[in-house]
Amino acid sequence: MTIWVPNDDGYADLTSHDTFVQGAPHNTFARLRREDPMHWTDYAQGQGFWSVTRHADILRLNGQPDLLSSARGIRMEDQSYEEYLARRTFQETDPPEHMLTRVKVAKAFSRPVIAGFEQAIRDLCTAILDAALEKGTFDATREIARELPMRMLGRIVGLPDEDLPWLVEKGDALIANTDPDFTSHVLDKLTTDEFRMMPFNSPAGAELYAYARDLMARKEAAGDTSGVLHMILQPGHDGSVMPEHEFRNFFCLIVAAGNDTTRYSIAAGIQALAHQPELLPLIRSGAVDETMADEIIRWASPTAYFRRTATRDFEMHGRQVRAGDKVLYWFASANRDETVFDQPFRVDLARSPNKHLAFGQGGPHLCLGMWLARLEVRVLFQELARRIKSVEPAGEQKFLRSNFVAGLKSLPVRVTLH
Repeated sequence: MTIWVPNDDGYADLTSHDTFVQGAPHNTFARLRREDPMHWTDYAQGQGFWSVTRHADILRLNGQPDLLSSARGIRMEDQSYEEYLARRTFQETDPPEHMLTRVKVAKAFSRPVIAGFEQAIRDLCTAILDAALEKGTFDATREIARELPMRMLGRIVGLPDEDLPWLVEKGDALIANTDPDFTSHVLDKLTTDEFRMMPFNSPAGAELYAYARDLMARKEAAGDTSGVLHMILQPGHDGSVMPEHEFRNFFCLIVAAGNDTTRYSIAAGIQALAHQPELLPLIRSGAVDETMADEIIRWASPTAYFRRTATRDFEMHGRQVRAGDKVLYWFASANRDETVFDQPFRVDLARSPNKHLAFGQGGPHLCLGMWLARLEVRVLFQELARRIKSVEPAGEQKFLRSNFVAGLKSLPVRVTLH
């Protein structure tokens, strides 16, 4: 059974956040892959951009950071160089600078270290599912998908449990800053540039800045060196130390991205179970333990795109790209590319190989938290399948108003327990 058939007319406006409130415009992406794989879009709010929509093209270009740089911003919105310097994280840097930051925290997110958290994740899943499932009917995004990444991130980063709900609220306001359900400071409706030096041009960035400063002061006073925040502040191999504003940007990034992407992957997976009932017994059988997380993450594609900037002129598919042009890699399109994925609109938990690009594969910005995301998704769905006979829709699902973060912000479901 097909879970969701895209209903856009094939000519959707990719610059409009409203386009994505029914989910990604996959008919438009399919047309672009067929007819115009290097597509120019005029942008009323700034400089236009090129859209790369084919899986093979994104994979190839993503491995050329010397040609397509991250060091001008990663979203389609324009920003001055002054704003870029104030807001940037290691996501907005190129090698070798990128690796100087990455290497400091890579061990904390490595596969062997993350594997050691499996029992802690399972215990969290037990508590979260026991509380949610007894309600029978509930919003799966809020009651399940939102809870696990928030609590697990607190363990790894070293954040007080009592602060986590507030941090997630601020992280939502930061990264989902185009959705009025998450912020009153809606990016494309702004009449002020008061927060233009804050991450994502958001007042939540200012609040998270203040929190990070106070948190590290408390940790230092207590002699607490646990978590990745302490690691990131240590001198690099060259003796350099991350400036304070870049540390605070890193903190904002880890709070926002560390929650949102896994949350929306879990929500998309529960959506799939509600529309493909054959998936539950398959998960219970254990036959897809090694493959299901990647398929759920492919299905979700929680980051719709990342932007790069051309460092020199080049030609692709007969189009002339100029130095300074913005180029968007549409991962949401690549992960439904029918030349790579058989039946891309069907969730196949046994799909192997699964060459999705949701983690930015093939480039220097390979997702730092990919092993954690895979483990959280696998364990959550193992524990969920053990507890329920069925899950079905119980109301209207709602997507974020965002062309950057793709996700179900509301997913009402009804479950029947074993």
